Amino acid sequence: MTIAPLRVIGLGPGDTALLTPQARAAIAASDCIVGYTLYVELVPEELRHGREVLATGMMAEMERCNAAIDAALAGRATCVVCSGDPGVYAMAGLVFELLDQRGLAHLAHAVEVTPGVPALCGAAALLGAPLMHDFASVSLSDLLTPWPVIERRLDAALGADFVVVIYNPRSRRRADHLEKALAIAARHRGADTPIGLVRQAYRPDQQVSVTPLAAFDPAAVDMLSIVIIGNSATGMIGGRMVTPRGYMEKYAPDGTRRKDGE
Repeated sequence: MTIAPLRVIGLGPGDTALLTPQARAAIAASDCIVGYTLYVELVPEELRHGREVLATGMMAEMERCNAAIDAALAGRATCVVCSGDPGVYAMAGLVFELLDQRGLAHLAHAVEVTPGVPALCGAAALLGAPLMHDFASVSLSDLLTPWPVIERRLDAALGADFVVVIYNPRSRRRADHLEKALAIAARHRGADTPIGLVRQAYRPDQQVSVTPLAAFDPAAVDMLSIVIIGNSATGMIGGRMVTPRGYMEKYAPDGTRRKDGE
């Protein structure tokens, strides 16, 4: 059995200026584009033109990835498009898992994963530099992960003083999950800890704000948002959210390394 190239492509946060040349070339080399309807619409019109498009709504990830595999097995070079990076809360892993489930693991060599700008990097750039030191990312969606597991991960990451990036922070069905996450943060962080919120990054309705933990309003957040909780060292410089790496403690203003204890 043979298979045509099967590409899983990251589109980045949504602005075509952040679509990498590699991703653009991978789409152009495909005969068929598969993806969630909203993400397919992020593909530039000139790249969609003349190509078969298989788009589905939310909650059809298995259907989309199986359709992409079927198209590739039928000899059509196929790409699955994802927002951000395809290996971060996206479809790259599912494509490999489905190949394995269908007894086609030997064809995994045909899968090309094309990286994209992850949502957390896009959000961080808009906020300033909040991810300069160690950080963890946690999704608050309990569709695939039980909520008690999510709570344990949040408590461990916040307790270890990681900056924490929150994906899928709030939806109509999960309106209280972010409130619970912030309550966990309050056990480990001061009331003035900066919380960054980026909504619709690099899209026409983009919103960027930083609020102290004690004043942060979860109602301002939706599924198109990324929330970044600072660590104990995170602060504000000229209105920008910054987590120090430690350079100022290790180096003098002229760039020479300070002696231990100096």
